[in-house]
Amino acid sequence: MLKSIDPATGRELASFPEADEAAIESALARAWTSRHPWRDAGPGMRASLMRSVAGVLRTDKSRYAALLTTEMGKPIVEAEAEIEKCAWTANWLAENGERLLADEPTESTATESYVRFQPLGVILAVMPWNFPFWQAFRAGLPALIAGNVMLLKHSSNVPQSALAIEEVFREAGMPEGVFQTLLIGSAAVDRLIADHRVAGVTLTGSDKAGAMVAESAGRALKKTVLELGGSDPFIVLADADLDAASAVAVRARNQNNGQSCIAAKRFIVEEPVADEFERRFTAAVAALKVGNPMDRANQVGPLARGDLVEELERQVNESVRLGARALTGGKRIGGDGYYFEPTVLANVRPGMPAYHEETFGPVAAVIRVKDAEDALRVANDTDFGLGSNIWTRDIERAKKLAERIEAGLVFINGMVASDARLPFGGVKRSGYGRELSEYGIKEFTNIQTVWVGPTRTDGQAAKALPRAE
Repeated sequence: MLKSIDPATGRELASFPEADEAAIESALARAWTSRHPWRDAGPGMRASLMRSVAGVLRTDKSRYAALLTTEMGKPIVEAEAEIEKCAWTANWLAENGERLLADEPTESTATESYVRFQPLGVILAVMPWNFPFWQAFRAGLPALIAGNVMLLKHSSNVPQSALAIEEVFREAGMPEGVFQTLLIGSAAVDRLIADHRVAGVTLTGSDKAGAMVAESAGRALKKTVLELGGSDPFIVLADADLDAASAVAVRARNQNNGQSCIAAKRFIVEEPVADEFERRFTAAVAALKVGNPMDRANQVGPLARGDLVEELERQVNESVRLGARALTGGKRIGGDGYYFEPTVLANVRPGMPAYHEETFGPVAAVIRVKDAEDALRVANDTDFGLGSNIWTRDIERAKKLAERIEAGLVFINGMVASDARLPFGGVKRSGYGRELSEYGIKEFTNIQTVWVGPTRTDGQAAKALPRAE
């Protein structure tokens, strides 16, 4: 049984039985049957349906946003922004998908040669709870515009959101079988990956979950895209604009109640400005309003589940025991719901959970460094490599430093965020592959070479192919 629980109160909202084997088989059969008609519909028809998806999202934005807030606890203002972002991305793909998927003429020895991009077929999306709509749309929309069909296995604690996402596509007029939600637990994922009708898997989640999915996909020789955890560095150099850096730092750490893979987590500050940054940052974090996420005045709501509060509490307590200092916060908030105080930890050093582990909640770790070289060393001293920030007034210097950061995303003087126009993904234990942009659209395609003879005999053709000596 999959349960939807309001994290603001701890009360159960609804429960749903897991799909049985017959229901899974029926969904697979529908997806398999729909893959060729959806491919053959062409990018123009797919773009039209993407626009319809955006329209449905915007028409019913208030209801969908309220669902996100009550099911996983994000502040209602952020929930509305999440729905809007999904709609904007659907429209951007509608406007640009056909151009980005067009055949690419390429010079070769052929009379004519080009590269084309063919959809792989049925894609399984295993998605997390922290951005219930955006994560599913971020992974799903590029694959759909490329001509793939999608099976969504959403996180078990957001079943209402999972069903609502399917509703959006159905109301937009998506053909039967092109997008389906399966209410299943993690145990069923391996069986789906092994099924010959599934051509690829995209997962957003923990590095442990990613490793398990990659192992299953490897056995079945299936394409995967993995967007996993992050312990993002937020580097503040001595010449940074501290007003801007400290203000953005508060949002970068506490967005979505601190439950974001690309949230800044380790604040790496050059010694000359560390005291002042800590003072400004701590004062702003302490002033955050925590409470019922449906109240627009509140900036931080509950964590999504009780076990997440317990894990965050362990990380903070262990770090403090090893010498970290809580400048503000540091404790769970009593009463109903799963609340934790927005927290700033200072004196964070190697060996502490706050230094090495991903903290998935409103806890910031401040790490002092002597200079930019030391900052780069600390920034890369992690198993993860998703997002990163550099704050400095010297942009050219920042660009050179960015070349040496081991992360998929480097934001200079700004907060890390996903954008449909830019590729999104990480390195190391943050995963591989890319979502969004031209790169994400083509992840689940067969990049097919087409060579048309006869072989050219002009001098240009001879240059195109090196001779073997």
